[in-house]
Amino acid sequence: MRIELAAAHCYVCAPPTAEVRLTSILTQQACQACEGGVPPLSASERDRLMGEIASHWQLNDDGSAISARFSFRNYHEVMAFTNAVAFIAHRDNHHPDTQLSYRACEIRWTTHAAGGLTLNDFICAAKVDALLADAPPSPNP
Repeated sequence: MRIELAAAHCYVCAPPTAEVRLTSILTQQACQACEGGVPPLSASERDRLMGEIASHWQLNDDGSAISARFSFRNYHEVMAFTNAVAFIAHRDNHHPDTQLSYRACEIRWTTHAAGGLTLNDFICAAKVDALLADAPPSPNP
C-alpha cells in the first residue's frame, strides 16, 4: 500500500530523491515484536544501518535514538504527514515520539523495550522517507 501526500514536501532532504534510497530493502521489511530482552544494536550494526537511511536522520548523543525534522507549508500538511506516520507506526506496531508545530514535525525512533535502537527503528525511518520520496517540490514557506 502506498500513502500519497500530494502537497507535502520535506525541505530537509530537498531534492527528495537526492539521498532517499527508494530501493532500500528496509522499506520492504516488517517490524518484529519486541517485548523486552532484545538487546539494542551494536555500534557497528547501528552505523551500518545509518548508511541505509537518508542523512537527515541524526543519532542522539548517546546513540540510543534517531530523529529527523520535516518542514511543511502549513499545519494541514504537518497533520497529513503525521497521520501517515501514525498509519505506518500502527501497521508495524512500532511507535515514534513526535513533536508537532505549525510548519514542522520531528520524528524520533527508539525501541524502549531494548533500551536503544533496533532494526525496527531503521525500518520505520526508511518508510517515513518513502512517504515523501515522490512528492512534488513545494514553494518555500
